[in-house]
Order: sequence, then structure tokens, then C-alpha cells
Amino acid sequence: MNLVKRLANLGYGSRREVRHLIRSGAVTDTAGRVLGEKEIVAHEEIRVLGEALDPAAPLTLLLHKPAGYTCSADDPGAIVHELLPPRFARRQPGLHPVGRLDKDTTGLLLLTDDGQLLHRIIHPKSRCRKVYHATLDRPLAGHEAALFASGDLVLKSETRPLLPATLEILGEKEALLTLHEGRYHQVRRMFAAAGNHVVALRRVALGDLALPDELAEGDWRELAPEELDAIFAMRDIE
Repeated sequence: MNLVKRLANLGYGSRREVRHLIRSGAVTDTAGRVLGEKEIVAHEEIRVLGEALDPAAPLTLLLHKPAGYTCSADDPGAIVHELLPPRFARRQPGLHPVGRLDKDTTGLLLLTDDGQLLHRIIHPKSRCRKVYHATLDRPLAGHEAALFASGDLVLKSETRPLLPATLEILGEKEALLTLHEGRYHQVRRMFAAAGNHVVALRRVALGDLALPDELAEGDWRELAPEELDAIFAMRDIE
């Protein structure tokens, strides 16, 4: 891929803007040699204003989503893409959220330009394990774990029962809920069906990929290949 197309695909500007950037001498190699428009140079050797290029596609990011951000431009308010460098919004192919977290839900959110990976994670047959930390309005009554694990719970306005889910009680009003599907506002609706209300919700794991303790809300980083593999680990429902 030539230099102009490579930089444009990474969001550094339109092809016209990238050509101007190159002609200004802002694009060099690691030795400091100014590069021309038609040069073909290894990705890791290219520098823009002295900085290494963003990772090439396919790219998957792990974002610690804060409250107040939506996952779609169709929803009102700020979107999660605003937490990334502005040029990331211009990448081709684009970065898309893997599933959605609602505006008030925080925690682990993946964004990827890998369509096959996105489909593999969100497809109902994958049954990827999703773990949520829920803080509740009222104390747990004691029947919730059996109800969620039964495989018989049908949410309001639906006809198909939920897959069995695992509840781990952490405190009087706190619990971890592990799901193997991703229906609309599922965690909140499950606790509502059990007579309670979720006041705070955070996704803490996807498969064996846990939200890193050191990653602050609003921060993000690239995922390593072995972390991608961890997403599909420990499928305990067949």
C-alpha cells in the first residue's frame, strides 16, 4: 500500500490532506529520512511528526467506558468514539463497538474494525461469557440465583426464556451476574423481574478477558492476540 493511501486509511486526513502532510516533510522513516508520496515503507518504520503510526487494521481496542457515553451516533449525547483520538473516527475500515453498553453502564467495551471478530463475539451461537457487577437499590431477597439459573425466566414483552445465568452474591446489595447472551438491557430487566432495581452496572469481563484494574475510566489500549483468544475461553454452557 502506498504512503498516501496508508495514512488516509489510518485517519491522518483525506488523500489531499495527506499529500500536503507528506510534501511538508512531516512524514519520515525511523532514520529521519523524509518520505515521498509513492514510497512503500514498512508500517513500523514510518513516523508522522516524529510519532509512530497508529496500529494498522485489523485493530481491536479495549475501552473502559465511563457513564454518560452512548455506543451509537443514533443515540443522543456523547458517543464512545469521542474518547479516542479524533483521527480514529476517520479510519477505514472504521472502529465499531462490539455489542452495546447503555449510556449509564460502565466497564469493558471493545471496539474493532475486524468484521469477522465482531460477528463471532456477538452471534447468539457464540454464547460468549459476559460478567457484570451490579449494585442494587434494595437488598437481595435470596431467590434471585435460582431464578436466574433456571432457564425458565421470560422477560416482559418476550416469549423466549433466557439462557441460565450465574449469580454470585458479593454483599447485601451487590452481585456479579454472568450471562451467555446479550438481550436489550438484559441485566436491568432480570433484576426488575426479581423485584429489584439496578442503580449501577459495570461490565467487568468478556470470557476470560477482564477489565484491567490499572485502566482508568475513559482510557483505552490495543488488545494483544492472546487477549483476543481469552474472549472465547470457558464456555460452560453448551
